[in-house]
Amino acid sequence: MSANKNQMSEMIVEGKRFIRRTDLTPLIRLYIAFTALIAQRGAMWGKITELSHQYMISRMFVYMLAATLDQNSQIIFGDNRCTPAAVVEERLPYYYMLSLRLEGRCSIEAISTIMKRFDLDMSSTGSISGFLQSVGSLLPNTLTAGGDSAQLVVFSSDELFSKSRPILITVDPISSAILKVELADTRKVDDWKRHWECLENNGYVAIYLVSDEGKSLCQAQKEALVDIIRQPDTYHAIAHQLGKWVNILESAAYKAIDEEYDLYDKLDSAKSEEVINKRIEKCEKAQEIARKKVDLYESYHFLYLCIIEQLQLFDSNGNLRDRKKAEENIELALKLVESLGIEKLNKAVGKVRRTMSGLLNYFEKAESIVATLATLPIEQKALQALCLAWQWRKGMIKSKKAKARQYCNGNEEFYLGIAAGYLQEDYDLMKEQVYIGLDQIIQSSALVECINSIVRPYLNSSKNQVTQKILNLIMFYHNHRRYKDGKRKGKTPIEILTGKKQEKDWIELVFEVVEEKAPAFFTSSR
Repeated sequence: MSANKNQMSEMIVEGKRFIRRTDLTPLIRLYIAFTALIAQRGAMWGKITELSHQYMISRMFVYMLAATLDQNSQIIFGDNRCTPAAVVEERLPYYYMLSLRLEGRCSIEAISTIMKRFDLDMSSTGSISGFLQSVGSLLPNTLTAGGDSAQLVVFSSDELFSKSRPILITVDPISSAILKVELADTRKVDDWKRHWECLENNGYVAIYLVSDEGKSLCQAQKEALVDIIRQPDTYHAIAHQLGKWVNILESAAYKAIDEEYDLYDKLDSAKSEEVINKRIEKCEKAQEIARKKVDLYESYHFLYLCIIEQLQLFDSNGNLRDRKKAEENIELALKLVESLGIEKLNKAVGKVRRTMSGLLNYFEKAESIVATLATLPIEQKALQALCLAWQWRKGMIKSKKAKARQYCNGNEEFYLGIAAGYLQEDYDLMKEQVYIGLDQIIQSSALVECINSIVRPYLNSSKNQVTQKILNLIMFYHNHRRYKDGKRKGKTPIEILTGKKQEKDWIELVFEVVEEKAPAFFTSSR
């Protein structure tokens, strides 16, 4: 260690902020990266800090080396890569059109400008629009399940709008694959019934339906999917109705506190006893108002957190909550919220109550899945720890603020560490099986909302003048594109849905469909 310190002192150069450590040879850097990567995978606590002290480098630098090694190893050794075929020069304009429109989300005008810059053929807006429309006309708007047997999936259905026209969309929330996207004239009950009937005819049968409280959606489920359970969206039912009141009451409390401080500041400028007494009286009233508003906020915030806690599947010990007891606790909290005496808030409570009969339907699915996981060769305490880790993982995904995400991530790592202590060499396998099993539990339509946010930029860049053909193209791209990060990293939605590896890039698959349905397409379109 002393030799390293001497070397470093000789390397200090006046005026330079960053220097390259010549004592850290490529072989040493590889060793640090490999050791750190193994430590991260195996939950070897303290190893990163040990490497940092041993080589007198920052922890960030250790993580950077590990990430670089991980990234390059995926490129070299990964088995999920799909390498695009060599681009035939005559098809280069088509690659530009598809890549810029779908991956770049560029408008037709922007694609034309870029293609003209590179002196490519078919760079006019008319040619580009015509090509994309023609390709979309050859692609389906409904997935077809392979094989003779039907595939059981969860339907997560929602609607978005292109100007005044509704777009009906159904997604499998587990794989994130778009099962059907449809530009409709209306969004009535019959439209949704035909929508789901088409999916069933194509081999996809619903296990249960996840949706918001749209009247047509709910009524269509009662008529067309009467044998399956509808899971109301817990976000729209609880967080959307009650969550905003946390911010409203907090802002009101801070405003009252500011007014109280402002009145106190004005006391110093009072001269006569009469003015002083009036201002003291105002200060005391402001203080009382501020105290009441702070108490109101704290009381409501506590009750809201109690309600949200009951939506969690597992308690603090990792045991599955009892649905009936959770519903009773939510009802008790709602009554206490009503006792706060806020009229508008009470109306929101009424809306929550109207969804309570089916709000916790996902507990039924959870019971069967947890019972199945209990049959695995795993200790009960290890299973409980993995269930809690999964629950914190879900919380991290939902969190929008960095601090909340860090807090959830820290708790997940804590419980994973406990599970690793019990499972030892079986840790990776058991964790994967438990996480995959629990991921089958769907309690909100967040995924279809996410898909809607993916589709929306295409609508915006086309000034909401979208056609069914373009929706077909968007659906095909999404289902066959490869995720770059997240829990689905390295996979495509269609791979997860079908369990079959996708060997080719999505553009190559588009060309295959086009050539199969219109063999002369590329020769006639030029």
